[in-house]
Amino acid sequence: MRGIYVAIFLENLSRIEVSAMNTKATSPEHEHLGLTKNLTYGFQHVLTMYGGLIAAPLVVGLGIGLSQADIGLLITASILVAGLATLLQTLGFKWFGSRLPIVQGTSFAAVASMIAIGANGGSFQSILGAIIVSSIFGIIVAPFFSKIVRFFPPIVTGSIIAIIGISLLPVAIRWIMGGNPKAPNWGSLENLGLAGITLVFLLLLTKFGSTSIKRLAVLLSIIFGAIVAFAFGLADFSKVSQGAWMALPNILGFGMPVFEWPAILSMCIVTLVILTETTASLLAIGEIVETKVDNHRIADGLRADMLSSALAPFFGAFMQCAFVQNVGLVAITGVKSRFVVATAGGILVVLGLLPVFGRLVASIPMPVLGGAGLVLFGSVAVSGIRTLSKVDYQLQSNMIIVAVSLGAGLIPLISPEFFHSMPGAVQTLFHSGISITCIMALLLNLFFNHLNFGKKTVSEGLTKPSATAQNHL
Repeated sequence: MRGIYVAIFLENLSRIEVSAMNTKATSPEHEHLGLTKNLTYGFQHVLTMYGGLIAAPLVVGLGIGLSQADIGLLITASILVAGLATLLQTLGFKWFGSRLPIVQGTSFAAVASMIAIGANGGSFQSILGAIIVSSIFGIIVAPFFSKIVRFFPPIVTGSIIAIIGISLLPVAIRWIMGGNPKAPNWGSLENLGLAGITLVFLLLLTKFGSTSIKRLAVLLSIIFGAIVAFAFGLADFSKVSQGAWMALPNILGFGMPVFEWPAILSMCIVTLVILTETTASLLAIGEIVETKVDNHRIADGLRADMLSSALAPFFGAFMQCAFVQNVGLVAITGVKSRFVVATAGGILVVLGLLPVFGRLVASIPMPVLGGAGLVLFGSVAVSGIRTLSKVDYQLQSNMIIVAVSLGAGLIPLISPEFFHSMPGAVQTLFHSGISITCIMALLLNLFFNHLNFGKKTVSEGLTKPSATAQNHL
């Protein structure tokens, strides 16, 4: 009899395991593609975000007057920490990590505040100290911040995702023109032509390539563009072999952090902005992957964001956030596995330890990245438009919500000086069109669709009748 019970138990156990495997298989972010595909698609993610990853430490280093050697250390540390943060976000453990295909990297939202701290007499160590304290503050408020997810129906998320893509397009344009406005070849025909060749090659691959080729179109177009640039003398790879081939992390290489309240308060405001933008990115990737992103998952993602940010200063790096340009890559390639992005994190860790590979990728001309970025960033905006298609525009209030939210989000892009006469805290909060759109869409949606004046219910009018079930994230 015992043998029969054991046999029955084992049979039921195997059914449970098969059922669990089938359940996991239905969730695209948990798909295992194999080592080769993980490496290939992961490297594509690295190329997509590499320019933005090194931009923030470069701008801050130049803005506060660091030496070239120190700026080099900043960039190397940023690459390493981005890899570790990506691994935490994609693989995760209890309470930390969304387990979504999200690439992490140095946040550009904090650049202006960090430069302002340095310009107002604060030391580099005080910037690092402010990041540590504000990140701990972010970990504490993350669970409360994530509760607002129920106020993110398609009318809100669609507006945010659309403005994310629109806000990134100027980055692609700057890359196309050369990346450095002070360079003599800024906007030259060579730069425009190189970006155009990369873009056309990407379009041809998308049109005529097989399914596998289409998924690799971004990576292959960047490689092709780099080869063309080298052939015409527009790329310089001579510095790749110069310098150390391997460099271990330099813990507290910039000295002990210093804690000053003005700097800490400034960075706490930035933390709220980063939490807002990361929430938007998590919701965006959830829409693209077609998986459930509830307040618990958002809280885990935000805590991973802030934990990485709190530890980053010990390596000499800055606050981390979700990289929205890689959200576009997930949308355009259809590769939704978080293990692909985790592999990208591993590649970044290797690049952070082996600067020679970092120098190789950094040698790829900006116009090449810009040509591919035009498609990537535009696809994020398209994802937002697709989400907004669920909204019922027969209600005039819904049209007003979208119109005002997107219009307000364009203000920093059209006129960066628009908020210059307002308090510094307001300028920090509204420097990003993403933050403005998020705030406006939330407030207007609350006003029109959640405040019950006896005319409509809380959820009425947010989506088309056939899509009502999709209204709750």
